[in-house]
Amino acid sequence: MSQPDRAALRESLIADRERTLSGIAGMTGDFDAVVEAAALDTPDDEHDPEGATIGFERAQLTAVLAHTQAHLADLDAALERLDTATYGLCERCGRPIAVERLTAHPAARTCIACAEGGDQGLPRVRRS
Repeated sequence: MSQPDRAALRESLIADRERTLSGIAGMTGDFDAVVEAAALDTPDDEHDPEGATIGFERAQLTAVLAHTQAHLADLDAALERLDTATYGLCERCGRPIAVERLTAHPAARTCIACAEGGDQGLPRVRRS
């Protein structure tokens, strides 16, 4: 992978990380508002039509927040791989990940073949 490609991918990862952090901050505020609304609401979900809605919103925000936090961890791991020169190598088969795949999904850990399950017979590459 060329140095300009690495620089562009680093910028993409950093920009995505900033967007993700902003999204987490917004969702955390939304979650706090839902929890506060639930605390002010009557605890009788069976007869209160809003009770189920607040519970659903809380569950939905929890799931989306967890997914977004996992994405942030993936971005941080990708930035770490860039710093240790393992970025762009498939964690499963050890072959290079196509720049086009990394451009579309900068935090990708596997090549397209491994992501699709096409190389199931290959051993996983161990890195120290």
